[in-house]
Amino acid sequence: MLGTAAAFALFWAMTFPAQAGVTGEPVSYEVASAQAWGAQETGATDEGSTDGAAIELTSEQQALMDGDARWSASARLYHAGGGGATGNDSLGCRPVAMRTVAVDPRYIPRRSVLFIRETVGMRLADGTLHDGYWYASDTGGAIRGQKIDLYTGHGRGSMQPAMRLNMRTLTIADAGRFDGCPPDWDDTPSRNAPLMAAAPRVTGASN
Repeated sequence: MLGTAAAFALFWAMTFPAQAGVTGEPVSYEVASAQAWGAQETGATDEGSTDGAAIELTSEQQALMDGDARWSASARLYHAGGGGATGNDSLGCRPVAMRTVAVDPRYIPRRSVLFIRETVGMRLADGTLHDGYWYASDTGGAIRGQKIDLYTGHGRGSMQPAMRLNMRTLTIADAGRFDGCPPDWDDTPSRNAPLMAAAPRVTGASN
């Protein structure tokens, strides 16, 4: 009777004969089971893109990418529906998916336009790429200090494009201030396809 390890090794060699002979080295159980069942390890990714796509930035975006960061914060994701967020944000505005950010206003002032470098080029569910601009228009009782919550949309599935950012410390540049409510994607036409939107309407960077 084969032991568990021997049986797994035999199964692996029969199922993936080509890969088993590539290096001749033993494969760990974690690697083997991940490949056998289609799981993917979520390792670190390069800043600015999730898929390595070349992104042409506007001069403003490039300046924000190259300049000094104003803040850094550990990110969490939140969504509407199914036990997620409900209603309007703390400014009385409708949250905008992949735009609205909840902040601690003692650390990041509300109405700040945030340029989050790690979200530039993030591929969203419809295949378009994020331009990096977010809007500090919400707050939350659990958000204290260097923490932010990124609003992803309706339902848990909306979080999928941004999952690599969850629990990650993000680099945030100050891109100015906004009046009223955060614009929806359709309200700010892109000057630089395939980015989803160009620079937002702002009233000047805060000091």
